[in-house]
Amino acid sequence: MRNPKKRPLFEVADIIKIYGDKYRATGKAPAHHLRTLSAIERCRTAELGGHITVCTDCGASKTSYNSCRNRHCPKCGGFERELWIEDRKRELLPVRYQHIVFTIPHEFNNFCRYNANFCYSLLFRSAWNTLDTFARDNKWLGARAGASMVLHTWGQNLSLHPHVHAIIPSGGLDADGNWVSPKKGLKKSGFLFPVKAMSKVFRTIFLRAFMTAWLSGKLNPPPCAPSKKKDIDRWRRARYQQDWIVYAKAPFGGPYQVVEYLGRYTHKTAISNHRLLHVGPDKVSFHYKDYREKGVRKTMALDGIEFLRRFCLHILPPGWVRFAAAFGG
Repeated sequence: MRNPKKRPLFEVADIIKIYGDKYRATGKAPAHHLRTLSAIERCRTAELGGHITVCTDCGASKTSYNSCRNRHCPKCGGFERELWIEDRKRELLPVRYQHIVFTIPHEFNNFCRYNANFCYSLLFRSAWNTLDTFARDNKWLGARAGASMVLHTWGQNLSLHPHVHAIIPSGGLDADGNWVSPKKGLKKSGFLFPVKAMSKVFRTIFLRAFMTAWLSGKLNPPPCAPSKKKDIDRWRRARYQQDWIVYAKAPFGGPYQVVEYLGRYTHKTAISNHRLLHVGPDKVSFHYKDYREKGVRKTMALDGIEFLRRFCLHILPPGWVRFAAAFGG
């Protein structure tokens, strides 16, 4: 088990206690958001009950309050993460692993707010179909690949930033079940597939399915979305002209690094309590890394209601799972 960090000075629960009623009064939060906020606010308080532990030697007792066990709670998930990591270690292959990130443009953000189930599921499918397409191509691998994928919806400043982290072994299985290693050129570079080519394929796969759903009336377009066909076509062309971001990070040094990485990300929340700097009656401030400036650490101050609005952007629909595994059949 990891050593626990120093207890934070402020918690998301403190923000909910101060600003929660005002945020609820806006009437803009769906029921599952309100349930999540209520769970976080009551986590490890007397409202959820508790238990008493007694030392059999000295008789000293300690009262511990129950956790809410909500997956969006910054205080919960540590024990489950450790169990999950131990389970994943048994599934590791003795090969190097690649780390590839698939991101959709910010023009889809409002569609994600109104169609979270569809958009996030499509993001997973498109990322996997892209990887599977390149893996099966004899030019690159010519084998069936597998991948573990984790959805993240946030940026460091709590803005909506949907993207999928994909972890894929450097190789795959042929039709006879034999292991196939990457081609010499790719093996030398350390990367499995070319990212520029992947970005184009990813863009095509996602947009085709997205536009089909939109034009057939299966999406709930946000108020700002175009409604006339000519305007929708213009919007579609603009998305095809964009450079979509597929980012390949340096390969992992070993398989155990993969598990540690995934363990952090599968059980991560939009913001940890340790990033909160101040919670007051007027503002909430926290630190974040500005990756546009090489990860420089900065401070952001938000109105408490705006903080909760941003936090709620990352509450997933009920039953929706952030982690998925896939294998080419």
